[in-house]
Amino acid sequence: MHVLMKLIRKSPGAYLTHFVMIATGLIWIYPFIWMITASFKTNAEYISEGAGLIPHKIQFGNYFRAWETANFSVYFINSVIVTLCTVLAVIVVCSLTGYVLGRYPFPGKMLFIVLITATMFMPKGFTLIPVYTLINSMGLNNSLSGVILAEIGSAHVLFILLFTAHFRGLPRDLEEAAEVDGYGFIRTFFSVMLPLSKPIIATTGIMQFMYSWNSFLIPLVFTLQNEKIRTLGVGMYQFVGENSVDWVGMAAGACISLIPIILVFIFFQKYFVEGVAGAVKG
Repeated sequence: MHVLMKLIRKSPGAYLTHFVMIATGLIWIYPFIWMITASFKTNAEYISEGAGLIPHKIQFGNYFRAWETANFSVYFINSVIVTLCTVLAVIVVCSLTGYVLGRYPFPGKMLFIVLITATMFMPKGFTLIPVYTLINSMGLNNSLSGVILAEIGSAHVLFILLFTAHFRGLPRDLEEAAEVDGYGFIRTFFSVMLPLSKPIIATTGIMQFMYSWNSFLIPLVFTLQNEKIRTLGVGMYQFVGENSVDWVGMAAGACISLIPIILVFIFFQKYFVEGVAGAVKG
């Protein structure tokens, strides 16, 4: 009854706001819903129905074709390996860099921050050739190790700045107490400071997971001559033939590739929100 009375007391403007927000949300999510329903259609129905959502007959075979015939079972494992290794390495590198920038003064510190921030505006393809040359000279081209190193080597400036802002706001007493207990730089960082950064770690982990999982350009360049080590993003090419495209198989493959991202965000969304809120506040 109390909820009903609150609804009755609402002004017409509030109802209009809710209506506009719901309509906008439906428009925003429609392509995602359409992709899911398209993965259960036939190619003929996919083309003829256009923007229609409901399939005439559910085709579960699209998922089996994507998983087995299109080799997604192998690409999925490759994506897991590349993504997990990249996420762990990026968290360690960015947190250490942010710790030094946030806690230790050194000559040229502000200039260094300005320079790494400027790299955010550099096109990714601009650095691809030197990265390819470096990894190829190491003999790691056409290998998962080469893909992982190329992903780690990208400019992760946003994550560095998040850790910098977080560590700058922590009290100095923590390091002084660790120093009294005989802790060195590395032990202080990993035993004292890093455990206090769970929201930022979760934010970095989720965002880097999404980026690495959906990455296309770097895995494509470094796996051109070795189909067995391709990731899911590159594996989508399996649905493109010389004379036709398996659209519904591609939709099924896209749905498969989205499942891990959705699960990761669901389980870590609390830390993600806390990390973003803390960074904004800082």
